[in-house]
Amino acid sequence: MRYLLGLATGLAVLWLLLSGHYAPLTMTLGAASCVFVVWLCRRLGLVTQESVPLDLLPRLPGYAAWLGVQIVRSNLDVATRLLRGRTAISPRTVFIDTRTHDPLGQAILANSITLTPGTVTIGLEDGEAVVHALTQEGAADIEAGTMAERVARLEHGAS
Repeated sequence: MRYLLGLATGLAVLWLLLSGHYAPLTMTLGAASCVFVVWLCRRLGLVTQESVPLDLLPRLPGYAAWLGVQIVRSNLDVATRLLRGRTAISPRTVFIDTRTHDPLGQAILANSITLTPGTVTIGLEDGEAVVHALTQEGAADIEAGTMAERVARLEHGAS
């Protein structure tokens, strides 16, 4: 029941934020669509701790802020390297172990790497992520495991 309420609340908040229309008819249709989606997800058996990770919510703003800073830093790095020319770019492919994370943590890690400019996760299989990095320094940052540690803290709390 807790996850159903979390899903309903999340859907309602997302709908309100994305809609921006607060007329009675629009609000009624939005509420009806949220109720329908919650009913459908419950009927399909999709509402679990993994699909509605409520335990991540207290730590999510801190992780999102950290990731935002990393995205801005990477954007600036990639932009300056592109302006300097080909010599500033040295593509690499690295493999990182993701077995310490549960499936949700692996997805968060892979998506966080891809959101950071200059790196993209091109594969995630059997506890290993394949990452393409635009530079040797970017590859070294990924291999250092700072982002993986942050995802672990997001998943399990402060270690």
